[in-house]
Order: sequence, then structure tokens, then C-alpha cells
Amino acid sequence: MKSNRKAPSKENRADFLKQFQSCFFSTSRPALFPWNLLEKDLESSKSSQLILDVLNQTCLHPHCKKFPPSARYRKYFLGELIRRVEAADCEPLDQLYDALGEVLSAQEGAEGYRTFLLPCGGTVSLLENLALISEGTTGLVTWDAALYLAEWALDHPQTFAGRKVLELGSGLGFTGVTVCRSCSPSKYVFSDGHGSVLRRLEDNVRLNRLFQEETPPEVSVEELDWSNVTEQHLDAIDADVVIAADVVYDPDIVPVLVQLLSRILRRKCGRVLPDVFICSTVRNRQTYEGFTKQLGDAGIGHRVISEAVSHVFEYEPASELELIKLYLR
Repeated sequence: MKSNRKAPSKENRADFLKQFQSCFFSTSRPALFPWNLLEKDLESSKSSQLILDVLNQTCLHPHCKKFPPSARYRKYFLGELIRRVEAADCEPLDQLYDALGEVLSAQEGAEGYRTFLLPCGGTVSLLENLALISEGTTGLVTWDAALYLAEWALDHPQTFAGRKVLELGSGLGFTGVTVCRSCSPSKYVFSDGHGSVLRRLEDNVRLNRLFQEETPPEVSVEELDWSNVTEQHLDAIDADVVIAADVVYDPDIVPVLVQLLSRILRRKCGRVLPDVFICSTVRNRQTYEGFTKQLGDAGIGHRVISEAVSHVFEYEPASELELIKLYLR
């Protein structure tokens, strides 16, 4: 059955191209691209002009030269464009085949860039591994919980504005770079405990020029071993806000995480308690409920933050996402 959606009008053409650009640079799944609108335009106009416009916002965009998605992804994307041009019997477009030739000659590596467009007009660019698990860790890719937590932060900048933020298990740094770019914290500490992740995290923070900015926030990347972090280290960070995304996935590390969260919540007793937010992809309900039970056993309550979050980034979570705020009982 044919779609009844119309080709993009002049009024919404910019939004259409922006969606293609956002999906392409964030290496989104095929279903998230507005292919129907593109096909309608090709069928009605028999012109490749819209394809050229799409190319100029994706593979031919200057950002793609500097931070290209993987060669494998660009090859897939150009193949989809060519398939639709040929199906609509449109005029050939040399730039399209030239771009494909360039990608076919490129060496396929184990890494690629992902770039996310921010509402403020800025971007977050990250170098990621293509494999979900590499170098003995899952921390070299960006997971859905980090995207969701960043979207919540964009909706609640007042939670971070002028405050000192500690992120546990920062991974590649997506949430933190977004908060630094859009929410005006006074200080931001990225942290992780895996050597390979820390090296890539520092590279990505540098890639996004956070170390070079003269205005706040003050930014650092620190190794934080949850089982051995000292009170002196926590005192030096002196966080007003603590966040973490996708850190509840292994039942073996949950007790150590809960112990650390308990220490963080209790170290400011008698003063203002830090705000602590944990965002999780609930892949295994038993593991997640084990985490919340251990929180309760440690005298820590939690409130599920259930209000709607503005959808900013191009992704569709494969599992349930849950954001909770912790408090001492």
C-alpha cells in the first residue's frame, strides 16, 4: 500500500533536510530516516535536486570531512539513496556516484564518528567503536540511557546551572558534553574506571574543545574506582549533582555502586544533600529490581521521574528506560 504522505513543501523542506542530517550524523537506524517523503518528491518531480540537497547536508557536508561516520555506514546510506533514485527513474546525479566511489575506496576501520545536533545549534561529536563490546568493555559506544538522560537535562537546565556535577561511568562522554554545552554547570567531572574508556573519553572531551574554553565549566576527566575511591577524592570533587547512565547492567557491580551512592548521599549530612540521578536501560528486570532493593536495604529511597521528556536525538530505545532520583530515607 502506497504512503499518502506528500513530498516536502518549500516550507518544511528545511526540517526535512535537518532530519536527514541528524539521522545521518548520529548513524541512526534506517527506519528513522524520512524515506517516504524523499520517494514522494522523486516520483512527482523526476528530479534529483532533493537528492543533491540531501547529499550536501550529509556526505558532502564539511562536518563529514572532519568527523565522518564509518565507511560502512556511509556506503549503506549512499546505496539507499541510489536505490531510490533508480527506482523513480530520475536523472543521474554524478555527485551521488562520485561520493559512493570515494567511500568504496576508503578503508573500513573499527571506529567511526557519531555527531548529535543540539537544540542550541551546537554539536556533540564522539569517536566510537563499531562493535558493542570491544577491548573487554561496553563503554566504547553510546547507549540509549545516555541519550535519554541528556534529553532530560536539556529539559531541566536549572538542575545543573552554576553547580558542580560528577558523572559516574561517563563512557564516551555524550551526556556530559551535552550538559556542559547546554546547561551551564560551574564544574563538570567526567569519570570512569576502565583504562581504554578513560583514554577515549579524554579524547572526546578534547575533540569537543571543552578543555580549551575559557568560560565555565571547569572540566576534568578522572579515574574513579568505585570500590576504592577515597573520602579525600570525593571531598575534592564536592559535587552538588551526581548523575549516571547505564551503570546498572551487571549484578556483580551493583553492591559496589550502591555502597558508593550511599557514601555520596551521606557525606554532606548536615549540609545540602547532592541531587543524585540514575538513568537505566532495563534490559533485565531481575538485575534492575536487585539494584533498587539494595538501595532500599542501604537506606536509600528512589523516585521514578515519569514526566515526558522532549525527544531531541534520533533513536528508538529497544528496551525500557527509567530515570530515578535518589534520597536518604
